[in-house]
Amino acid sequence: MSELSFEQMLEESLKTIRTGEVVTGKVIDVKEDEIVLNIGYKSDGIITRNEYTNEPNVDLTNLVHAGDEMEAKVIKVNDGEGQVALSYKRLAADRGNKRLEEAFNNQEVLTAKVVQVLDGGLSVVVEETRIFIPASLVSDTYEKDLSKYAGQEIEFVITEFNPRRHRVIGDRKQLMVARKAAMQKELFERIAVGDTVEGTIKNVTDFGAFIDLGGADGLLHISEMSWGRVENPKKVFKAGERMKVLIKDIQGEKIALSLKFPEANPWANAADKYSKDRIVTGRVARMTDFGAFVELEPGVDALLHVSQISREHVDKPSDVLKIGQEIQAKIVDFNEADHKISLSIKAMAAAAREDDGDVADVDIEAVAASEAE
Repeated sequence: MSELSFEQMLEESLKTIRTGEVVTGKVIDVKEDEIVLNIGYKSDGIITRNEYTNEPNVDLTNLVHAGDEMEAKVIKVNDGEGQVALSYKRLAADRGNKRLEEAFNNQEVLTAKVVQVLDGGLSVVVEETRIFIPASLVSDTYEKDLSKYAGQEIEFVITEFNPRRHRVIGDRKQLMVARKAAMQKELFERIAVGDTVEGTIKNVTDFGAFIDLGGADGLLHISEMSWGRVENPKKVFKAGERMKVLIKDIQGEKIALSLKFPEANPWANAADKYSKDRIVTGRVARMTDFGAFVELEPGVDALLHVSQISREHVDKPSDVLKIGQEIQAKIVDFNEADHKISLSIKAMAAAAREDDGDVADVDIEAVAASEAE
């Protein structure tokens, strides 16, 4: 029997490896762009930067150190320079695919950081496997700009898994829809007409504001924003503000809100403040051809009919009055049930004439206290 040479014995003592095999080795050297592993084979294994991670321009010396033990997948037994080409990234991707397949089958909720914002959606990575979340599945509402998600950790489920075509699709929208449905159910179970709740202004329009109540939005119509008059909601309210509102009505999934709290109703004690024959001061709020509406206080308007402006004939209120002008007038009628008050400057002038014994009419400009610029 011939004796084996030292080289032959050494070669026989070393293991054999095959492409696709998973090997374990110890790091013997690390450079910025490659890792050298002793894998117990006649040649060392090399993991390049591109085969370690999908992140570009990573300095491997910050991630791996000599003496570390790690696993890798054999991609070439001989890389052309007598060394074994290995991949850490592909091994992680293989394991990631198995992990994602389980998550897909179980509809498991995953969490991952957004690594890239694309024109058509978001890209996240789970165990070195890229998952694409289309823009239409990012949110339950349309979002034109997805840049705010860059670097954020988001939750999603996998709705399509096809690793052969490198197609793994995630869906965040269905989670949001399900959670909102649960929140909506809980909200409608605990609220009732007459309740006071807190919400966040979501959007302000010309006709009102939409308030997020946590599970459903309620509409605060312009007519319910104050006991007084609100001309432009956008000048009064801003998106993002927190506020307390009164639930006025619930019809199915529609919630009508109000800021007209009963305890602040100006008509509650109006009978004492605006009794008949009392002289009051107010500001002209708006005008029509038949008269002017005078605001006595926010929420309490009185009608000054065109025939009651002066003993002189007045064609239109706007001929002698201006919006914002402060005037004094006499209350000639008070209807608490219908919330109606009628004013008269003419009656006040007549009373003053009787008191003074003067047959002359009181001039309208003398009655008006001031004009708003």
